[in-house]
Amino acid sequence: MRSVRFGVLQLLRFAWLEARSCAFAVTLFAGLAASTLVDLPIPRYDALLLYGLLVSLLFWLTGLETTGEIAVIGVFHLIGLAFELVKVHLGSWAYPEPALTKLGGVPLYSGFLYAAVGSYVCWGWRLFDLRVSNYRPLAIGLVSAGIYANFITHHWLPDLRWLLAAALLVVTWGAHVHFTVGGHRYRMPLALSFVLIGFFLWVAENVATYFGAWRYPYQLEVWRLVHPSKFGAWALLVSVSFVLVAGWKSRHGQLRPTTVDAPKMDRRDPLPQT
Repeated sequence: MRSVRFGVLQLLRFAWLEARSCAFAVTLFAGLAASTLVDLPIPRYDALLLYGLLVSLLFWLTGLETTGEIAVIGVFHLIGLAFELVKVHLGSWAYPEPALTKLGGVPLYSGFLYAAVGSYVCWGWRLFDLRVSNYRPLAIGLVSAGIYANFITHHWLPDLRWLLAAALLVVTWGAHVHFTVGGHRYRMPLALSFVLIGFFLWVAENVATYFGAWRYPYQLEVWRLVHPSKFGAWALLVSVSFVLVAGWKSRHGQLRPTTVDAPKMDRRDPLPQT
């Protein structure tokens, strides 16, 4: 029974840390939901851009996110906008509402949806004291770049996502994410973490499309569940987010487990010592 109680307690601690890691995303989604219920004096997409900027400023001023984290999140915003410009132009999805802050049919606020993923990775890295063993930055970086490019080029060239998924498994083989929950260190395969994050991003995408953040062609008349294939797409795309944050953390000596951390990585104690 003590083992069960400890397991439940650790699961609750893990869930609480995950919830805190989603602070920016939850705040953004709260504004998205509220924008569908409140009469706004300006177009909704424009209001969401202002809201996202104010949230970012508030998080920075209160110290919830550091200057470095805000910079990384800004990079995610720009990468997301570039991706959106191409995909919207090709008709993959649409932003049907009018707005003054639209570029090529893409509202500038949409970059915050990608910035939220970057924020989650940054917060999670800090709150879980995350480290990665057997990480191959060049190989993983090249595969993640190929994944990002393939989601654009597959409109003209063969779709290589399954080949790239296999390549991602190969280059992450043996790599583990080490994290702390309640004073205990745990680890999981890096590839598995991509799958789990991808699933929850797919769930978040369903919430976002329900509130009209954007719409797929099959959702223009009536909202429908986002196709399950998008789950796999997110699991692949999250590798891009991880590589960017990992590169930044590496420069600050926060990527690989240290010699001091190493003994704690192999702890198997199911219960704290009493």
